[in-house]
Amino acid sequence: MINTGNPAEPAPHRGRVLVLIDGSRMSYAALEAAADIAGKRDAEILGVFVEELNLLRSAGYVFSREVGSASGISRPFDATILEQRMRQLADHARAALAGAVRSRGGKATLSIARGRVIDEVLAMAGPDDLLVLGRAGWSSPAGARLGSTARELIRQSPGQVLLWCEQKLPHQNRVVVFLNDHDQANHRAAMAAAEISRHSRQPVTIILGTDGEPAASRLDAVRHDLDVLGSRTRLRVMPGTHPATIARVLREERASQLVISRECSLFSEPGAEQLLSALSLPVTVTP
Repeated sequence: MINTGNPAEPAPHRGRVLVLIDGSRMSYAALEAAADIAGKRDAEILGVFVEELNLLRSAGYVFSREVGSASGISRPFDATILEQRMRQLADHARAALAGAVRSRGGKATLSIARGRVIDEVLAMAGPDDLLVLGRAGWSSPAGARLGSTARELIRQSPGQVLLWCEQKLPHQNRVVVFLNDHDQANHRAAMAAAEISRHSRQPVTIILGTDGEPAASRLDAVRHDLDVLGSRTRLRVMPGTHPATIARVLREERASQLVISRECSLFSEPGAEQLLSALSLPVTVTP
């Protein structure tokens, strides 16, 4: 256990909270989480609904078919019906966004775009914005895997990305931040963990992965962030960044959320993506 003084107040965010709404149950769960965060930050929330251009194009072919997710019945993939369905989903997204902010206050806007989802979201997101994504869309059960859209946005988004997960296990009560070999990226991850800790009123555990004895300069940088994170912060130094070891440590720490930089060496380990997919907790990925 590392004891420090009173935590310093991190600088307030100037950015917005963006949330991708695609009509799936998980995207609406992510919307509720985004509205909570925007309320705590006193930030604008921007809902993003993208009419997938490739899907619309595919509906124009006479041989196109679609299969009902519940019935399993194959039927013609009609462009007119698809356009109507997208308008209905956009209307539902607008109503859900209004409902999510009604009790929390703040400013909310729904942006409707037509194109490739990844391109449209990246065109709107800035370095100070937080992008909130549901962990799975229509094509997979909740928590089963990361969708291709989420994987690409994690890699390319200029700001933080929150992968939201509804599933909560009992006795989860710590924010865990995993540090890498890059001091500036470590500091950004630690500041993100500090904000989450302040809003959730939960202590933080810092995991420092290292192949050997950490350098004195690296420990000094970590100790500086410990001063920000406060007296209940724990520091664990562990050899290597194998995903199975990380999963075990997260269970031991009773992690409620994970904060990790996209620069972290964990992402280069085999099985890292499977780890993120399997985790039943929200994951914030910082630049």
